[in-house]
Amino acid sequence: MSEAPGAPGAERRGREGALGDAPCYAALDLGTNNCRMLIATPAGSTFRVVEAFSRIVRLGEGLSQSGRLSEAAMSRALSALQVSAEKVRRRRVVRLRAIATQACRSAENGAQFIARVAEETGLELQVITPQEEAHLSVAGCLNLLDRTADAALVVDVGGGSTELSWVDLAAARAPGVDPADPPIKAWLSVPIGVVTLAERFPEGAIASDAWFRNMVEALKSEIAAFSLADSMRPVFDAERAHLIGTSGAITSLAGMHLGLRRYDRSRVDGIWMTRDQCDGAAQRLMALTPRERADEPCIGPDRADLVLAGAAILQAVQELWPCSRVRVADRGLREGLLMSLMAERASAGGGGRRRRRRGARRTTSG
Repeated sequence: MSEAPGAPGAERRGREGALGDAPCYAALDLGTNNCRMLIATPAGSTFRVVEAFSRIVRLGEGLSQSGRLSEAAMSRALSALQVSAEKVRRRRVVRLRAIATQACRSAENGAQFIARVAEETGLELQVITPQEEAHLSVAGCLNLLDRTADAALVVDVGGGSTELSWVDLAAARAPGVDPADPPIKAWLSVPIGVVTLAERFPEGAIASDAWFRNMVEALKSEIAAFSLADSMRPVFDAERAHLIGTSGAITSLAGMHLGLRRYDRSRVDGIWMTRDQCDGAAQRLMALTPRERADEPCIGPDRADLVLAGAAILQAVQELWPCSRVRVADRGLREGLLMSLMAERASAGGGGRRRRRRGARRTTSG
């Protein structure tokens, strides 16, 4: 662990705590497409967000062809990370965890970029494994699980990878099992996300229907060979399971389905959609030109060329693991990171004021 960039000393934080100010925690997720951060204070068993930041940086742009992060992409990401570091300083964050995912995992110069981030911003990014990424996505979506179902498939569609986690909700109801930590029966990380898929299948190269179908089949071929979750197929076949989809592309589909004139997280996060409604929203997108998609209030120019790749990934999953219900999640890794930080705080709470104060001198950054 390391000191938060520019963080004030523990003595000053101790005086603030005495005055009743709740400590701020921060979770930062640098993905292949987005840089996102949440700053929050503990609120019982959950947290209250005091500031949110999100910027599309396309760190993985061109990575699938070159194997390296480009200078332009790194500059965009660094700019967003500098903003994030300043927010951390201004909010006097006591604990931070900052992670990087597929783009930094796979790039030849990923380690050099991580070092550059630390030097220029003071943020120490931890490149997490696909397994931890999948688990954090599930942790961030716990409140959206339908506990009356027997299983859920959490699908986290990123820019450079897609994580799938099969959650055993029936086992979570067994005596002695912590309902806040339902068993993950199986998980899979596929190195295909909206950026890599869109670059692999440029729009306009072939007729739209065939182009979309090729994207669907590309992801299906990656998932179909995975057999570790096969024991859960009877639950899905019996309609005792549901999907949870978390990604900008999926929330954009939900916004279109709702006909929103501007994106509203409070209306999108947690909404249930049927499979037919998901397919219908995708068909509406297929009928639009890239310019028309860019003009859609829930898509915008930054996602116009990626949203159909996200729809193709969702459809591929639905064809292989059919579910009549999909719950849309405008949450994921950052929320999972915050929950883990809050859990660490709670477990350390029994150590007394002196241990809490000593822990406040550090941040969790990997």
